[in-house]
Amino acid sequence: MKKNNKNHSDSEIKSVSFDDMEMEYLDMHDDSDFENRIVAPEYNPEDADTENPLRPQTLDSYIGQDTVKQNLSVYISAALARHESLDHCLLYGPPGLGKTTLAGIIAHEMGVGLRITSGPAIERPGDLAALLSSLNPGDVLFIDEIHRLSRTVEEILYPAMEDFAIDIITGKGQGAMSYHLPLPKFTLVGATTRAGQLSAPLRDRFGVVLRLELYTTEQLADIVERSAGILGIAIDREGALELASRSRGTPRIANRLLRRVRDFAQVVGNGVITCDIARMALDRQEIDELGLDKIDRLLLSGIIKFYNGGPVGLETIAAAIGEEAVTIEDVYEPYLMQIGFLARTPRGRCVTNAAYLHLGLKPPAQADVPEQQSLFD
Repeated sequence: MKKNNKNHSDSEIKSVSFDDMEMEYLDMHDDSDFENRIVAPEYNPEDADTENPLRPQTLDSYIGQDTVKQNLSVYISAALARHESLDHCLLYGPPGLGKTTLAGIIAHEMGVGLRITSGPAIERPGDLAALLSSLNPGDVLFIDEIHRLSRTVEEILYPAMEDFAIDIITGKGQGAMSYHLPLPKFTLVGATTRAGQLSAPLRDRFGVVLRLELYTTEQLADIVERSAGILGIAIDREGALELASRSRGTPRIANRLLRRVRDFAQVVGNGVITCDIARMALDRQEIDELGLDKIDRLLLSGIIKFYNGGPVGLETIAAAIGEEAVTIEDVYEPYLMQIGFLARTPRGRCVTNAAYLHLGLKPPAQADVPEQQSLFD
């Protein structure tokens, strides 16, 4: 990610009115529809039309995640040489990094079918039994959000993964009967953004565990150029880098920004996405050079104004801005912590000096303000 590394002196710190900041902060809840945020990494149904044609089909065309690709290539080649199914795979990492795409690539490289479902969609053990019994030999079953499987469904999955068979019990009491149902050998690919919430018995049954990392700016620029070529969008390298630098290390956000900036290039420019066009379009959508949007900035400035930069508890922040604590913790905080703007301490959340400088404010003189190292440094 591109960061501003210039040194700031007292004279360079902009003067920002806290009255103006408060007026914007009071309107924050009206603008906090996080599900429709352009910089939200979570899947949005509107992304389907763009994402599906852009998904690579092979490991060679998949950009980034080099370690994951190299290891997967070895595992797939070995399984094909032995004429066996690939071991069950667990993919974990932040949303929007390509876990679903990798599941499709695994099925394509193995030359088998792909069935896609999600943890919340499998409500009863019978749903899972019906899904498993419909698989063909060697098929890949992809379960997104696998950490959200119910306990009863998860227990049915254990023998299916180990022994490729399930036991179905029908009836109750003395009339209950048990049926042993063999299953074709298959590969389960589970995806989760919360690997820590997986139970130990389920996690231990995955032979291949792979973590997906955030992408570099150069990798995202390559993805943007590839997507632009598929969609027929004219873009130069500098424009792609500008888009990539504001995409929070996430391909889904990069492709979403590409679609939005294309409109500005067609109407305001000459149809080509250049650095100037990309910068102008993203500035008008209030996405700054680090990928922060209005909500991110107002969250930080609210902690600074009302709580002197912290420390402040999560529940207190949630009550102040009218948002659920779990939404703040899962949606807003992760990226702010990754870039070193927010720190968690035993006493609560604190805004770092880097965040003060980014907002154009002078950092406090207290020595106990934490310094959080950015993952992108």
